[in-house]
Amino acid sequence: MPEVENLRPTPDRVRETLFNWLAPYINGARCLDPFAGSGALGFEALSRGAAYVEMADQSTEVIQLLRDELVRFGGEGEKACIYRASIPAGLRPAGKPFDIVFLDPPYHENLLLPCCRYLEEHGYLANSSYIYLEAHELIKDNDLPFNWQLSKTRKAGQVFYHLAHREKK
Repeated sequence: MPEVENLRPTPDRVRETLFNWLAPYINGARCLDPFAGSGALGFEALSRGAAYVEMADQSTEVIQLLRDELVRFGGEGEKACIYRASIPAGLRPAGKPFDIVFLDPPYHENLLLPCCRYLEEHGYLANSSYIYLEAHELIKDNDLPFNWQLSKTRKAGQVFYHLAHREKK
């Protein structure tokens, strides 16, 4: 993908670890990537067997690049949806809940925890779902909605990344 100002792709080694964590859950999953940026997480999910990926970003330039990449990737049609939105309020209503969500918003905008609450409160998550959280600080269970539990946490350079599991009984 060409250079786009303020685009911060998830590092390769972090992405590899994340998808190793998600390996048992990714096949056939419905995924949401509301801060798509380079599209690396969404396209990786598709390449690993996700049934559907919805990607959003606030940049018109990024959205066009992602759509072009999707055509090259061969994922047009029912497998992916890419649109411009200001997150979280601009997300399309969830027709069906998502099994996996990738949350790696711009660090300086303090959107991560508000997005977690928004997704929980507005029906975006399947009863059993996994949420990837990327931040410049360590996240603790008590920062998250009550039925989310951190299952994995790692640090790479200045980046903390986590996998949370949401279980609604």
